[in-house]
Amino acid sequence: MTHKKLLILMATCGSAALLLGAWAFQHVGGMAPCKMCIWQRYPHGAAVLIGVLAFAFPGIRPLPLLGAVAAMVTAGIGMYHAGVEQKWWEGPTSCTSGDIGGLSAEELMDQIMSAPLVRCDDIPWEMFGLSMAGWNALLSAGLVLVWLAAFRAK
Repeated sequence: MTHKKLLILMATCGSAALLLGAWAFQHVGGMAPCKMCIWQRYPHGAAVLIGVLAFAFPGIRPLPLLGAVAAMVTAGIGMYHAGVEQKWWEGPTSCTSGDIGGLSAEELMDQIMSAPLVRCDDIPWEMFGLSMAGWNALLSAGLVLVWLAAFRAK
């Protein structure tokens, strides 16, 4: 196996492992994902598909670059989500608590009734001070580097 194929395999397996981990937290651990958690899964799925194609067709030179873009997108979403969890900035109003100041009783009741079951600004699990979104951002940034190394490899 060439060095390039090994790097592609590592990056592909990295995204697959992160997806499997997310599904394990959801289906085995009983931790339902929020909307932003789901958003982070799509680029990993794309990266796995790109990796399979890049492994099967190594002559298509831009595929590792597309894998790097997919990993970069999920890393970016993960950083944004981690910031929402830490209250550094507001997240989408469709999955965060937001500011309730100035709401009438009727508007507050409407907000409560339409609230998602899982909020994006809660941290359901963390390790070493990083939430799942933070870990996804960090590990996905590492996968960007692996994809870029695969692109540069002969």
